[in-house]
Amino acid sequence: MISHYARILPGSLPRLFFLEGGQVARIPGGVIARVEPCSLGEVAELRPGDRLVAINDHRLRDVIDVQFYGADEELALLVERDDEEMLIHILRDYDDDLGLTFENPTFDVDIRRCNNNCDFCFVKQNARGMRRSLYVKDDDYRYSFLFGNFVTLSNLGQEDWERLEEQRLSPLYVSVHASDLDLRRRFLRRKTAPDVIEQLQRLAGLGIEVHTQIVLVPGLNDGGHLAETVARLSSLYQHPVVSIGIVPIGLTKYHPGRCRTYTVDESQEVLDQVVIWQSANREQLGCSLVHASDEWYLVAGREVPATRMYDGFPQVENGVGMVRRLLDEAVDQMGPAKRALNLKPATLVCGTLIAPVWAEVVKQLNKLSAARIQLIPVVNHFFGPVTTVSGLLTGQDVVATLRERALGDMVLLPKAMFTGSYGAGAAPPGTTLDDMHLSQINEQLETVKPGVQVETAGTLTDVISILG
Repeated sequence: MISHYARILPGSLPRLFFLEGGQVARIPGGVIARVEPCSLGEVAELRPGDRLVAINDHRLRDVIDVQFYGADEELALLVERDDEEMLIHILRDYDDDLGLTFENPTFDVDIRRCNNNCDFCFVKQNARGMRRSLYVKDDDYRYSFLFGNFVTLSNLGQEDWERLEEQRLSPLYVSVHASDLDLRRRFLRRKTAPDVIEQLQRLAGLGIEVHTQIVLVPGLNDGGHLAETVARLSSLYQHPVVSIGIVPIGLTKYHPGRCRTYTVDESQEVLDQVVIWQSANREQLGCSLVHASDEWYLVAGREVPATRMYDGFPQVENGVGMVRRLLDEAVDQMGPAKRALNLKPATLVCGTLIAPVWAEVVKQLNKLSAARIQLIPVVNHFFGPVTTVSGLLTGQDVVATLRERALGDMVLLPKAMFTGSYGAGAAPPGTTLDDMHLSQINEQLETVKPGVQVETAGTLTDVISILG
């Protein structure tokens, strides 16, 4: 049974302040963007535009606080509406949710900025004149918990550690890069970077699990340095390390020139190391633990591992296992029964790196369908041909490539090239890195290809569903 009552508080209550990095910062609470139907928020008559300031006398810094302090059975919500504050009392059952979506996930201060100066930082490789949010170097452990962003933990203060202990924010995603302190400091280009191994051990003491990644730069942290880092992280298996992803450096044509990408032979050498570690780990730990991202296999010309080797795909959003998932999906959707598919003629778009894999999948689709489906890999002129992944394609490159081609009834673009961004200054969902919305791409293509429809697809299942 849910009940609530609200009362308007006399006057305007003073806002609390706290210290953030030595600076006094205001805790304003979060502005509600949406209230889910049939939720506690709707029962309490909360509205979009209301500002939720506190729960049970706890001032709210972000949505994590809302989740944490909103888990009690009795809630006193301090809400600001039209320059007045009111206190709403709610009794909730265990399964009841406030059902609130906020304009920004963090309320107290702007997103925590990165204080490192890595040569491979993608923010430093952006073109000029792009939207403001693309130049923000974020390194916020809260976004790591909420969205799976990888962070370095190099900017944590005592209040952050106290919060991690209180709220047990798990899992976190941590960029390690190198276990040796001196090497990591050279890698981050920050002389005062803390010892990440000590930080991981401290997180283990708090019962927090951590997914780690190692971004490799040729000649800097690979070879013997990589072996040392993997060994140190493996020794922390489950306390707190639950996965280790190895990812190659990503570059654009705007990179200042101090780094390069890996060659075919070098990629094969890295994979040779990974195979040895995986074999040992499966015998000793019962899991692979160490995973190379798909790019290594595609560059080296090797088959990706079997599904069982990915330990449930803990870092698929980091490009670890996406190809295997696509191949498994192809078997599930198109075999072994070889059922006939009735699909519209269409064009699938992808980046150049994944194109050979998608080409084989499209070939199978065409065998099972009377319609003709074509694959068009798009060269990334915006960031340069060295940038080959589908997620960094831009609207202008897609339009320029497709404008002179026969497209069929539909064009399916990779969902990964469109943002679902959050935070101040972020583009609205469905926007490319060069600020083209999906509807704008559709309009520009329809001027030269009347009747063509542009959609996005994230999986093969999406493709078959949309075209079926």
